[in-house]
Amino acid sequence: MQLTSLDKSKIKFLLLEGIHESALRTLKSHGYKNIEAVKGSISEQELLKKVKDIHFIGIRSRTQLSDVVFSAAEKLLAVGCFCIGTNQVNLDAALTKGVPVFNAPYSNTRSVAELVIAQAILLLRRVPEKNLLAHQGIWQKSAAGSFEARGKKLGIVGYGSIGSQLSVLAESMGMKVFLHDSVTKLPLGNANQVDSLEALMRECDVLSLHVPENPETRNLIGADELRWMKPESVVINASRGSVVDLDALAVALRENRIAGAAIDVFPHEPASNQDEFASPLRGIPNCILTPHVGGSTMEAQENIGIEVSEKLIKYSDNGSSFNSVNFPEVTLPAYSGKHRLLHIHQNRPGVLSEINIVFAKNGININSQYLQTNNEVGYVVMDVDAEHSKEALNRLNEIDGTIRCRVLFS
Repeated sequence: MQLTSLDKSKIKFLLLEGIHESALRTLKSHGYKNIEAVKGSISEQELLKKVKDIHFIGIRSRTQLSDVVFSAAEKLLAVGCFCIGTNQVNLDAALTKGVPVFNAPYSNTRSVAELVIAQAILLLRRVPEKNLLAHQGIWQKSAAGSFEARGKKLGIVGYGSIGSQLSVLAESMGMKVFLHDSVTKLPLGNANQVDSLEALMRECDVLSLHVPENPETRNLIGADELRWMKPESVVINASRGSVVDLDALAVALRENRIAGAAIDVFPHEPASNQDEFASPLRGIPNCILTPHVGGSTMEAQENIGIEVSEKLIKYSDNGSSFNSVNFPEVTLPAYSGKHRLLHIHQNRPGVLSEINIVFAKNGININSQYLQTNNEVGYVVMDVDAEHSKEALNRLNEIDGTIRCRVLFS
């Protein structure tokens, strides 16, 4: 068993899907140089070959990290999702392997909120149709069906970081904001919470969706729900592709039962820019289709690159797992002059007792200890004097239920 921390020159990072240069700069500024950055996504077969020797992997939304990938990733310490969502990662498989997953839940909230505002204005003014006609040489100067955003009712479904940011922007423009969430939220400004989705949809002029992907939100907006909306209302989805039944939406748009829609996320998205995009909404004049670019601004991507890479660095450098989406969260101070043992184990009775027995039997003093658990995994961090870390590491690895254990030193 190697006593020392792994030399940073030997720690391998794989960054896929054109992650912003800010991530590389941040990693390199902290001494990490062994970085492979790939502009696009890669096939699962190629990914399985690469992950065998990778310690940290960074992805965006296209790359799928399945249980098969985690089984092949023998050295993987952590995953960085350089985006908001983590649906592309099998979080349970990662947890079973003792691999924390980090993301950037707030860095692109402004970008998404601004796009929704822009799309709402364009749809209310029926710009998509007029733009298409102008390209065809048809001059349709008319105020029919065009409305100002000011005074209109915006219904926000899901009042998290993006929904609340949108609420503030919309209200500053003079819109009346209503929200519906599965839990009671404290609205910002003059926004009002509505108890039911139906009540919200019957009332609002603009419906904007900002919910996670789970069984409860799958096809949240379908044919029945679309019938609740007013004929002059519009719907915008910049959350997850499974939230709206696109076939039902296409019918509602073609039959002019609603005035328009803007969709940025889709149930099945092309693996690359070279693949064809297929959707039942193609060709509908009053529908804006954007290729999952809600958070794709240079500012957002730069911020995401910095935020996620810093989380990976903290976990690599001192074991801090704060803000991991699947792993026990531990915030750790510096450990100068000590060796730090990181023990990840199955969360079952007796493991912590076995850990403490190791130190007691071998006469090793624990200078500081930190523990956090979830239903499946326990994460205990102990700082000890340098001369005892080798013995402790060997004994900790022998404990039944150990997933992995490593040592760090400054």
